[in-house]
Amino acid sequence: MTIAVRRKGVAKVGLKPAGFGEPCSPTTRSHNHTITIDKPYHSPNPSLMNKNTLRDITETPDMGITLSDGCRLSARVWMPKDATDDPVPVILEYLPYRKRDGTCARDALTHPYFAMRGYACLRVDMRGNGDSEGLMEDEYTAQEQADAVEIINWAAAQPWCNGKVGMMGISWGGFNGLQVAALGPDPLKAVITLCSTVDRFADDIHYKGGCLLNENLGWGATMWSYSSRAPDPALRPDDWREMWLERLENEPFLPAKWLQHQRRDAYWQHGSVIEDYAAIKAKVLAIGGWGDAYKNAVPQLVEALPGAKGIVGPWVHKYPHFAVPEPRIGFLQEALRWWDRWLKDIDTGVEDDPDYRAYLMDGLRPAAWYAERPGRWIAEDTGATSHLEAETLHLTDRGLRANPDHLNATISSPAHCGAEGGEYCAIWLGPEMPSDQRSDDALSTTFDTAPLDFDMDIVGAPRITLTLASDRPQAQIAVRLNHVHPDGASSRITYGVLNLSHRRSASAPEPMMPGTAEEVTLSLDHIATRIPKGHRLRVAISNAYWPLIWPAPHQSSLHLTAGQIALPQRPSGTSDEVAFPPPDAAAPWETEELRQENHIRRTETDRVTGAVTLFIEDDFGMIKDADHGLITGSIARETWRIHPDDPCCAYGACHWSDTLQRGDIDLRTETTCEMWSDPDTFYLRARLEAWEGETRIYERDVEEAVPRDHI
Repeated sequence: MTIAVRRKGVAKVGLKPAGFGEPCSPTTRSHNHTITIDKPYHSPNPSLMNKNTLRDITETPDMGITLSDGCRLSARVWMPKDATDDPVPVILEYLPYRKRDGTCARDALTHPYFAMRGYACLRVDMRGNGDSEGLMEDEYTAQEQADAVEIINWAAAQPWCNGKVGMMGISWGGFNGLQVAALGPDPLKAVITLCSTVDRFADDIHYKGGCLLNENLGWGATMWSYSSRAPDPALRPDDWREMWLERLENEPFLPAKWLQHQRRDAYWQHGSVIEDYAAIKAKVLAIGGWGDAYKNAVPQLVEALPGAKGIVGPWVHKYPHFAVPEPRIGFLQEALRWWDRWLKDIDTGVEDDPDYRAYLMDGLRPAAWYAERPGRWIAEDTGATSHLEAETLHLTDRGLRANPDHLNATISSPAHCGAEGGEYCAIWLGPEMPSDQRSDDALSTTFDTAPLDFDMDIVGAPRITLTLASDRPQAQIAVRLNHVHPDGASSRITYGVLNLSHRRSASAPEPMMPGTAEEVTLSLDHIATRIPKGHRLRVAISNAYWPLIWPAPHQSSLHLTAGQIALPQRPSGTSDEVAFPPPDAAAPWETEELRQENHIRRTETDRVTGAVTLFIEDDFGMIKDADHGLITGSIARETWRIHPDDPCCAYGACHWSDTLQRGDIDLRTETTCEMWSDPDTFYLRARLEAWEGETRIYERDVEEAVPRDHI
């Protein structure tokens, strides 16, 4: 039996990273990829087969969990029908992404699967979101975490629970699983975290290398839209309108809040488990994808947490049983082994698994989208990649060389350099990956190797050290490691960016002293890839990377006099070192398509003004839930504009339209926001409108001016 897996998020089956939370779109479908469903679980230990006999399950669409302050949270729950007689562990997924119409597609594939195998699965809407009461203040707040601890303790005390709880989630749910584990609630014994981070400042959607990510506005616009939507009137017939109006009146405009913290202060330390790994006692399985923004947490967690295991595939921001690019894996079977070991005390062999399993991708020609990545699975029994040896190549006037040599280079890129970098986090399954880098390379300072004499397997985080001087106190660099094909095509392997004021400290930035050479070091994102014999490596360095990061206030010129890059390598043969079962899942979500989805990416150059503008439109279509009849639809639009010679004309704007219909009830929200800057200040403006039929029932405008702090 096969099913078609739906795609995308917020109106996608996997969304922009979280801070990236990861809703899934009720309105988007995949490219008819198929996976086998509902086969028995095959453990490495055959004696376990009869312990995982499929059980009849029941689903509760709105189980109320009343917290100590009286706030009622809404949970969608799947569990065995006989759980009260034969109690089971709980698996909690805890998100702001609307279980009723947001994460439905992936929930249908995942939670019934575990429930049939002896688990109670709780998909809980956070306070102030979906069908839960209360108000949302921010992401990863102390309130959010305290609520999770209450939910865990409540669940463990239910007659249908055996007292043990696990947390699972991707993106936002991956973040808060780790954060709640660090609080140490006694019933929480295991966590499966996907596409998450250990450091909210270094590796989320707000800042990277101390540079302001434009995703701070883009994802903030998503939450401005997503959390302002009404609860389902069918679940709250008496007070849905009052809940909605209260939500609208109090919905925070988060991009401005996040922009108030432009250095790694206590705001970002909160919720960053890197501050105290030892606080995490639950057993952690960490999973990521090379096509995702969150590439670094898996090796970091494996090397920091005793007993942690890590898996990284070729995927974008998705669960691995329906992720792309292929190959997918049997994620649910792997997860079940983890849960059975730590929540049921069954010896499933997970402790004997290699610490780190990663997919080594063959180098391919550049493309904005891949359906499949050829390659092989590699494994490290102990640790992740820090023990691997690195080859150092030097930046010289003659290119990348094994030995140091003279270097005298200038880095002075136009402000629109970076147009081929793709989305910060590929989620929508459109043309979002880095495409041919040649046009960006032409606007950068580049260093190439000679054609390689052997296949080079790069596994880990390349680290580059540069000696440079800036003519401005505030400047930035973007470093890309590219794979150059014999015909000149250039594929981005990995990259890193650095705000040079953060060269010594992310918490205490210092401006550059113009004309004074300094040594700076940054790590590029983790990767595992093979560069074929006869091809070349390229290091490309620019001092702009738009529209991924907001530009420095003035164009700068950097003088580069020395540099080297350390490339971690691991010769890995030609065959898989580990194997996974094929993907499995429960039955898919049933919907009726009322409007087909459509996706647009278009770049325009104004020949009069010289401005370059990227237009993005994601129409996620409109669908009707075949079970309970709720109709939902979304359209998201983004505009990013800059002039090559004037970074201070940078401009970003987002506009979301969301509809919800049930019977005679017809609701709509329109949310817009925009951002621009001068050398001293960021300016933000946002508007929120709510409509009931043809009547506008609410409107609110927000304006903020935030001083630039060494950015």
